[in-house]
Amino acid sequence: MSILLPDATGRTRTYVPRTEPITLVTDLPLRSRVVFSAAHVVADPLRAAADEPAAVDWDATLAFRRHLWGHGLGVAEAMDTAQRGMGLDWAGAAELIRRSSAEARSVGGRIACGVGTDQLTGPAATLAEVTAAYEEQLAVVEASGAQAVLMASRALAAIAKGPEDYLEVYGQLLRQSADPVILHWLGPMFDPALAGYWGSDDLDAATGTFLEVVTSHPDKVDGVKISLLDARREVDLRRRLPQAVRCYTGDDFHYPELIEGDEQGFSHALLGIFDPLAPLAAAAVSALDTGDAAGFRRRLDPTVELSRHLFGAPTRYYKTGVVLLAWLAGHQTHFTMVGGLQSARSLPHLARAYELADRIGLFPDPALAEARMRGLLAVHGVDA
Repeated sequence: MSILLPDATGRTRTYVPRTEPITLVTDLPLRSRVVFSAAHVVADPLRAAADEPAAVDWDATLAFRRHLWGHGLGVAEAMDTAQRGMGLDWAGAAELIRRSSAEARSVGGRIACGVGTDQLTGPAATLAEVTAAYEEQLAVVEASGAQAVLMASRALAAIAKGPEDYLEVYGQLLRQSADPVILHWLGPMFDPALAGYWGSDDLDAATGTFLEVVTSHPDKVDGVKISLLDARREVDLRRRLPQAVRCYTGDDFHYPELIEGDEQGFSHALLGIFDPLAPLAAAAVSALDTGDAAGFRRRLDPTVELSRHLFGAPTRYYKTGVVLLAWLAGHQTHFTMVGGLQSARSLPHLARAYELADRIGLFPDPALAEARMRGLLAVHGVDA
């Protein structure tokens, strides 16, 4: 049976969905790479978004994290994939951190949680206020027992006068952190408010400042997450890191080659695209664990077209496609997002996401995915 899918020209095209799921073989635990999936939150569609912009369905949200842990992936919690700064406020993020960390302890799952400054809802007047906001969130994460991910701060980007301000703030945070953290460099394609981070629009100069933070505190940095969608720059930075500091790729365009690596090293992973790709990603890394690099690429390379589609400009709206795929795959009962972000992408974009995901065998129940896609099309007036 075929389905009619709309494209960007306003026309429809015929697509024949898969009828059977694919079979995946995964040997857990994963060993050769540390693999985190940044995880989305499931909204509660029965609570008014206007009154409660961070209304979260906690049961469904935690169930999805158990799904990720069940495939051997770590959970990167309360990151931008969870709509930090795009619907999920700090109060909601703090509750998410506490609940997910407790769930991780109960199942033995790995978890790292985002530390930012998003409780500063107005313009920050001083570096001290930014530092204090970071410290407040760091205390919550450390009290939960999770590893901390120091995320980029919109407030710091807005007031920093140069590299020295970044060195001061991050230096103070690293000196007082209880355990080694992950430093996150999120590029402006993910958040335009982060342009010029590390004190310069020149990426070479910014990289120098970033590396100065790391090399000044190597015992307090477990790794760095690079989200610049620039594979060459990530490889260059990876080769300049202290030996004990990991590089976690956040490049949702080039992740297969970056994770596979080369004769001089490789990247671990902390990726938003591994939210929908968890079973495929786990099977791929499991192959890499046995030295089967060709099998790793054979499993993961076909996913890149989907990832590049989901993360296409404006990249910050990739969360919409991630949640769509979670709904189509049966991980949640609806396609509603915190703050109404399900409307951030066009119907043709969503239809293409469905097609690409179905082609690579992403859906455990292809018939369910097809039925739900037909329902979404019908709501928009498309007789599929």
